[in-house]
Amino acid sequence: MTSYPNDAELFRLLETELFVAVVGDVMDTIGLQHQFLPPVFKPVDEKTRLIGRAMPVLETDIFASEGGAPKNPVMSKAFGLMFEALDDLKPGEIYVASGSSPRYALWGELMSTRARILGARGALLNGFARDIDGIRALDFPCFCTGYYAQDQGVRGKVIDYRCALEIGGVRIEPGTLLFGDKEGVLVIPRDAEQEVVRLAIEKVRGEKRVAKAIQNGMSAVDAYRTFGIM
Repeated sequence: MTSYPNDAELFRLLETELFVAVVGDVMDTIGLQHQFLPPVFKPVDEKTRLIGRAMPVLETDIFASEGGAPKNPVMSKAFGLMFEALDDLKPGEIYVASGSSPRYALWGELMSTRARILGARGALLNGFARDIDGIRALDFPCFCTGYYAQDQGVRGKVIDYRCALEIGGVRIEPGTLLFGDKEGVLVIPRDAEQEVVRLAIEKVRGEKRVAKAIQNGMSAVDAYRTFGIM
């Protein structure tokens, strides 16, 4: 396979044939060596995987003020632009929130419910989630840095969405392909997608041959010399 006709086929390949470790390995070989997000990101439910295109959302902290009306009208709206960002999710997208300090939760069960109805494929939060049992019950992929029940309402707002973000020095543009499981989250640049998927499928199929050879008694040294895979 050298290409895929649409995102549905791409997501199917990632879901059924690939896993994060092997995709990360092949990205290393083509020079994309800094595309893993920091290892603090974990799935709410380890059975879920994150596969889809980023819809970045920019958060900011807010603090109570006695100084009258804010200069920025967005600051007068409850949660800022969060509801608009949530409602703007398209099928195949992942809500990616970053920019705030770890003072409150960025995501919960009701947001997961709305996102799932819209066809979104998950949430990636550079911060906390809450309503964890409800999110698990929905079987909605949610990756975050931890759990914390404190509400965003009086502490943070969304100030922009469909804008570029950086998390841990990794740039995430709107539409960037994300691939995550319990071992990490990868950010795959659009211009490298087809090569990365092609090489990863070749490596997975090669690893199956290596596993069979080792099971039949081949040494690790000989297996690597023969297949170039380990």
